[in-house]
Amino acid sequence: MARSQGLKRSAALLAAMSLAAMGLTACSGDDGASSDSGASSDGEKVTIQYMHRLPDGDGMVLVDEIVERWNAENPDIQVEATKFDGEAHEMIKKLENDISAQTAPCLAQLGYGEVPEMYAKGLVEDVTAEAEKYKDNFSGAFGQMVVGGVAVGLPQDTGPLVYFYDQAEFDALGLSVPTTMDELKATAKEAAAQGKYILDFEPDEAQYWLSGQAAAAGDSWYDGSGDVWKVDTQGAGAERVAEFWQELIDEDAVLTINRWDDAYTKALTDKELIGNIGAAWEAGFMLDDVVGDDEEGTWQVTLLPDFGAGALTGPDGGSGVAVLKGCEFPEQAMEFNNWFNTQTEDLATQGLVVAALGEVSTPDKVKRQFGGQEVFTKLAEANETLSEDFAYIPGFSAVGAKMNEVASNVIDEGGKIADIFKAAQEESVSTLKGLNIDVEE
Repeated sequence: MARSQGLKRSAALLAAMSLAAMGLTACSGDDGASSDSGASSDGEKVTIQYMHRLPDGDGMVLVDEIVERWNAENPDIQVEATKFDGEAHEMIKKLENDISAQTAPCLAQLGYGEVPEMYAKGLVEDVTAEAEKYKDNFSGAFGQMVVGGVAVGLPQDTGPLVYFYDQAEFDALGLSVPTTMDELKATAKEAAAQGKYILDFEPDEAQYWLSGQAAAAGDSWYDGSGDVWKVDTQGAGAERVAEFWQELIDEDAVLTINRWDDAYTKALTDKELIGNIGAAWEAGFMLDDVVGDDEEGTWQVTLLPDFGAGALTGPDGGSGVAVLKGCEFPEQAMEFNNWFNTQTEDLATQGLVVAALGEVSTPDKVKRQFGGQEVFTKLAEANETLSEDFAYIPGFSAVGAKMNEVASNVIDEGGKIADIFKAAQEESVSTLKGLNIDVEE
């Protein structure tokens, strides 16, 4: 995820926001055996609840397995992990309701685009003092968990956009791997003429997928450096992205399947879809239903083609672990938070491009599926090209929901891709106003 300068610049605005005084409690303590290490101030054993949405798929080190190691080594700070199986926006709504009901976990996985909103609504704790203890363990993604100078947790992973492709299919069609937007467009048309597709437009992923492409094209949507927020989701980069997809859709040179529909996996297994732009974290599972356990795949991953701004990519996802409002034991929660997110080799098996510093080897399953490629070396390279100027606003989840809605309508009803970016502009302004944040129209 990009090292967001925009969020840092907006410190004065966010600090001035009127946040609800919630005074809630979450996380439970229990009356078990006490110990000097990791116990609460009165010596009691504590239990920390942690909710996540990591994939926990076949061949991965499961979250519960990682947590079990912690629990065995830390008898006075016990952690109970819960996997949320719904969509990200559903989890955010649940967390908000649970905080209100005083039943929320201490720790929860939040997408970087969700962090400013949770902060603005007063749903996370200020754990700046604790976070500073662990800051040096993480990359620049640490800044994604800081809003208005306030740290609310620690980063877990990043999600630079990359390009996935089936090398064997490309070779069979005589295609070269594109390195620029123009080459990508021409290659998509050449493949489509032969009944194959090297791209899929994903309506259900418009929120981060398209905003990330706009970032790769050089755009910065939000600026909170002055007295009011400035919003521009229809810049030159967004215009280039919209024209690119519009031309390919109009010429039936790309598929238009939702990323999380079964039809997407079928298109991969049928070798109809032989390439696509995706988030780096997809590498950990995207080929699970495509490459059998006893097979070696022919897919590869490379940097996102140049979208007109040089060697640059944009963020599509990435997340951290935040301490939620009312957590009774934030110090102990952050101790586990740091430990968990520095278990880099284990987290890499989940397909994460980890935010913690240090080299990570490509998991055996992923390496086999990608034909022996050192995938995580390439993903780390992509991480180095993330835009440093692309940040999110409080309430970006509402903007994303509108983008996804319009994207679906564009495909189903024949609208224009540019309408998605226009909707993002209108919804951004409306959302900021709804949060009583001054915004320039």
